Amino acid sequence: MRWRISYRNDDRARPLADRHYNRQKVGSPGFVPPGRCLVLLSDDELAVWVTSWPDARYVQHAWAGAWVNSLFRREGGDRASELILSAVAASCSIWTPPQLGLVTFVDPSRVPGVMVRGRRVCGYCYQRAGFEHVGFTKGGLWAWQLLPAKMPQPEQIPILT
Repeated sequence: MRWRISYRNDDRARPLADRHYNRQKVGSPGFVPPGRCLVLLSDDELAVWVTSWPDARYVQHAWAGAWVNSLFRREGGDRASELILSAVAASCSIWTPPQLGLVTFVDPSRVPGVMVRGRRVCGYCYQRAGFEHVGFTKGGLWAWQLLPAKMPQPEQIPILT
Protein backbone atom coordinates (compact mmCIF):
# COMPACT_ATOMS: atom_id res chain seq x y z
CA MET A 1 0.00 0.00 0.00
CA ARG A 2 1.34 3.38 -1.03
CA TRP A 3 -0.91 5.43 1.25
CA ARG A 4 -1.51 6.15 4.92
CA ILE A 5 -4.80 7.40 6.35
CA SER A 6 -4.53 11.07 7.13
CA TYR A 7 -7.13 13.66 8.14
CA ARG A 8 -8.76 16.81 6.80
CA ASN A 9 -6.45 19.25 8.65
CA ASP A 10 -3.13 17.39 8.37
CA ASP A 11 -0.20 19.82 8.37
CA ARG A 12 1.84 17.35 6.27
CA ALA A 13 -0.82 17.15 3.52
CA ARG A 14 -1.84 20.82 3.51
CA PRO A 15 1.11 22.11 1.42
CA LEU A 16 0.22 19.67 -1.36
CA ALA A 17 -3.45 20.65 -1.13
CA ASP A 18 -2.46 24.33 -1.23
CA ARG A 19 -0.74 23.75 -4.57
CA HIS A 20 -3.77 22.05 -6.15
CA TYR A 21 -5.62 24.23 -8.64
CA ASN A 22 -9.04 23.85 -6.99
CA ARG A 23 -7.87 25.01 -3.54
CA GLN A 24 -10.35 27.58 -2.21
CA LYS A 25 -8.30 29.26 0.54
CA VAL A 26 -4.59 28.59 0.44
CA GLY A 27 -3.21 28.16 3.93
CA SER A 28 -6.49 27.56 5.74
CA PRO A 29 -6.34 24.54 8.06
CA GLY A 30 -9.07 22.53 6.35
CA PHE A 31 -8.66 21.42 2.76
CA VAL A 32 -11.52 18.92 2.45
CA PRO A 33 -15.19 19.65 1.64
CA PRO A 34 -17.78 19.08 4.38
CA GLY A 35 -19.16 15.59 4.89
CA ARG A 36 -17.74 12.08 4.93
CA CYS A 37 -14.21 11.81 3.65
CA LEU A 38 -11.13 9.65 3.44
CA VAL A 39 -7.87 11.61 3.32
CA LEU A 40 -4.75 9.76 2.20
CA LEU A 41 -1.13 10.89 2.20
CA SER A 42 1.47 8.88 0.33
CA ASP A 43 4.31 7.24 2.24
CA ASP A 44 6.82 9.64 0.66
CA GLU A 45 4.48 12.62 1.30
CA LEU A 46 4.58 13.52 -2.40
CA ALA A 47 0.87 12.90 -3.02
CA VAL A 48 -2.46 13.55 -1.35
CA TRP A 49 -5.86 12.05 -2.19
CA VAL A 50 -9.36 12.75 -0.88
CA THR A 51 -12.41 10.58 -1.44
CA SER A 52 -15.47 12.57 -0.42
CA TRP A 53 -18.94 11.12 -0.06
CA PRO A 54 -21.29 14.10 -0.05
CA ASP A 55 -24.95 13.78 0.87
CA ALA A 56 -26.77 13.35 -2.48
CA ARG A 57 -29.41 15.90 -1.43
CA TYR A 58 -26.81 18.67 -1.63
CA VAL A 59 -25.05 17.66 -4.85
CA GLN A 60 -25.68 19.67 -8.00
CA HIS A 61 -23.97 17.49 -10.61
CA ALA A 62 -25.39 14.52 -12.52
CA TRP A 63 -23.63 11.94 -10.34
CA ALA A 64 -25.34 12.66 -7.00
CA GLY A 65 -24.72 9.75 -4.64
CA ALA A 66 -21.31 8.85 -6.06
CA TRP A 67 -18.06 9.16 -4.18
CA VAL A 68 -16.09 12.16 -5.39
CA ASN A 69 -12.33 12.37 -5.72
CA SER A 70 -12.25 15.99 -4.58
CA LEU A 71 -8.45 16.26 -4.42
CA PHE A 72 -5.56 14.42 -6.01
CA ARG A 73 -2.17 16.08 -6.10
CA ARG A 74 1.01 14.21 -7.00
CA GLU A 75 4.40 15.87 -7.11
CA GLY A 76 6.56 12.82 -7.70
CA GLY A 77 6.96 9.24 -6.67
CA ASP A 78 4.74 6.48 -8.01
CA ARG A 79 2.87 6.69 -11.31
CA ALA A 80 -0.38 8.67 -10.95
CA SER A 81 -2.62 5.89 -12.28
CA GLU A 82 -1.14 3.42 -9.76
CA LEU A 83 -1.70 5.86 -6.91
CA ILE A 84 -5.30 6.38 -8.05
CA LEU A 85 -6.04 2.65 -8.09
CA SER A 86 -4.43 2.21 -4.71
CA ALA A 87 -6.50 5.09 -3.28
CA VAL A 88 -9.69 3.56 -4.70
CA ALA A 89 -8.79 0.22 -3.11
CA ALA A 90 -8.28 2.03 0.19
CA SER A 91 -11.66 3.74 -0.16
CA CYS A 92 -13.29 0.36 -0.81
CA SER A 93 -11.79 -0.93 2.43
CA ILE A 94 -13.58 1.83 4.37
CA TRP A 95 -16.95 1.97 2.59
CA THR A 96 -19.00 -0.16 0.20
CA PRO A 97 -18.95 1.65 -3.16
CA PRO A 98 -22.21 3.33 -4.15
CA GLN A 99 -23.98 2.28 -7.34
CA LEU A 100 -22.58 5.30 -9.21
CA GLY A 101 -19.06 4.50 -8.06
CA LEU A 102 -16.46 7.25 -7.95
CA VAL A 103 -16.38 10.42 -10.04
CA THR A 104 -13.82 13.14 -10.46
CA PHE A 105 -13.77 16.39 -12.36
CA VAL A 106 -10.82 17.89 -14.24
CA ASP A 107 -10.60 21.54 -15.27
CA PRO A 108 -9.25 21.74 -18.85
CA SER A 109 -8.24 25.37 -18.34
CA ARG A 110 -5.92 24.37 -15.48
CA VAL A 111 -4.56 21.02 -16.70
CA PRO A 112 -2.41 20.80 -19.85
CA GLY A 113 -3.79 17.43 -20.89
CA VAL A 114 -2.12 14.71 -22.92
CA MET A 115 -2.41 14.08 -26.64
CA VAL A 116 -3.98 10.66 -27.23
CA ARG A 117 -4.56 9.61 -30.84
CA GLY A 118 -4.54 13.23 -31.94
CA ARG A 119 -6.96 14.43 -29.24
CA ARG A 120 -6.23 16.34 -26.04
CA VAL A 121 -7.35 14.36 -22.98
CA CYS A 122 -7.63 16.13 -19.62
CA GLY A 123 -7.42 13.55 -16.88
CA TYR A 124 -5.43 10.93 -18.76
CA CYS A 125 -4.12 9.42 -15.51
CA TYR A 126 -7.73 8.59 -14.60
CA GLN A 127 -8.26 6.99 -17.99
CA ARG A 128 -5.16 4.86 -17.43
CA ALA A 129 -6.60 3.83 -14.06
CA GLY A 130 -9.77 2.54 -15.75
CA PHE A 131 -12.08 5.53 -15.39
CA GLU A 132 -14.46 6.29 -18.26
CA HIS A 133 -14.95 9.79 -19.59
CA VAL A 134 -18.71 10.30 -19.03
CA GLY A 135 -19.20 13.86 -20.18
CA PHE A 136 -18.79 17.37 -18.92
CA THR A 137 -20.23 19.40 -16.08
CA LYS A 138 -22.28 22.51 -16.81
CA GLY A 139 -19.12 24.49 -16.09
CA GLY A 140 -17.08 22.56 -18.68
CA LEU A 141 -15.09 20.25 -16.39
CA TRP A 142 -14.23 16.80 -17.73
CA ALA A 143 -16.16 14.15 -15.77
CA TRP A 144 -14.54 10.75 -15.17
CA GLN A 145 -16.29 7.80 -13.53
CA LEU A 146 -15.18 4.44 -12.17
CA LEU A 147 -18.07 2.04 -11.55
CA PRO A 148 -17.92 -0.51 -8.71
CA ALA A 149 -17.51 -3.47 -11.09
CA LYS A 150 -14.21 -2.00 -12.31
CA MET A 151 -12.85 -1.02 -8.90
CA PRO A 152 -9.89 -2.88 -7.42
CA GLN A 153 -10.31 -5.17 -4.45
CA PRO A 154 -10.37 -3.42 -1.06
CA GLU A 155 -6.96 -2.99 0.49
CA GLN A 156 -6.43 -2.15 4.15
CA ILE A 157 -4.27 0.86 4.84
CA PRO A 158 -2.36 1.93 7.92
CA ILE A 159 -3.06 5.14 9.81
CA LEU A 160 -0.43 7.88 9.76
CA THR A 161 1.68 8.00 12.86
